[in-house]
Amino acid sequence: MNDRQSRLLKEIVESYIKTAKPVGSKSLCKKLKCSSATIRNEMAYLEELGYLEKNHISSGRIPSEAGYKYYVVNLMKPKELSSNDAMKLQTIFRNQELSLSDSISATVEIISEIANYTSIILGKNSGENTLQQVSIIPLQNNKIVALVCTNEGVVQNKQFVIPPNISINEIVKTCEIINKMLVGTPIDEVSTRLEYEIKPIIAEKVEAYEAIYSIFSKTFNDFASKASETVHVSRKNYLLEEPEYDNVAEVRKIISKFDDQNLIEKIDATETNDGVNIYIGSDSEFDDNVTVIKTTYKKNGSEGTIAIIGPKRMEYDRVVGLLSFLNKELNEEEKDG
Repeated sequence: MNDRQSRLLKEIVESYIKTAKPVGSKSLCKKLKCSSATIRNEMAYLEELGYLEKNHISSGRIPSEAGYKYYVVNLMKPKELSSNDAMKLQTIFRNQELSLSDSISATVEIISEIANYTSIILGKNSGENTLQQVSIIPLQNNKIVALVCTNEGVVQNKQFVIPPNISINEIVKTCEIINKMLVGTPIDEVSTRLEYEIKPIIAEKVEAYEAIYSIFSKTFNDFASKASETVHVSRKNYLLEEPEYDNVAEVRKIISKFDDQNLIEKIDATETNDGVNIYIGSDSEFDDNVTVIKTTYKKNGSEGTIAIIGPKRMEYDRVVGLLSFLNKELNEEEKDG
């Protein structure tokens, strides 16, 4: 591809990103200082290469998936984050009073606000999570909710149906014993201590202790498997406001994918290099009609993935600039620590 063809592809991609409308040859003549016929010939050549396509015979051209990929690798320059947006994020990163989960929640909201796309954070929490409190919440119809939270602000709950022979007071008594003896215990050690240290005490002080022990054992086992991971999705509606998603069936498909935990977690599983990684269309493993741009972070002993999801017609320069800033800030903080 020569310089003029590169410039032409860049102009078409950036015009389509802004307007979501196919680009015709007349609009490009002044910018490239060429005749309309020359532009049409170059467009036809780029279409032959697979970088452009058109929706129907009379329309202008739009970038193909290959065209976006060429643009990202060869033509795009990331935009620096504004000082105001940088300050917003740095304020969160350096606020020592925020718990990990609060920090993540605040970060993901600001990322969506800045980028104007849906953002996701998939985190692997620090192994230093310790038990902060266990609570029992009675519900109607012989049901209870067991609520567990850690010092890092990770919270999980599990609902149970209480057998008729078990008193809620006995469950509360067991909960008090656990809080007295296990608060401060690393989450991955709670189940073992419950089995060997707490169960004998429950057996002495609580009737129907086997059934009650089973409730707390299931709660902690379930919690331990989930507490190591957190998923935050922010502003799903941002993606659906794009003109690409004006079809009801397409909207339903995208929404269902955001509610699919396994599919969301595939974003984290995709091979990642240091820095910012871009997955366009079929490369995203999320949906053929979106782009996923992501980076990894390490913060306070925890690590995870920050991803921004938008249409293939995404403002790549802004999003890559934002994630580059996050990658540098969060990972430098880890090095400094």
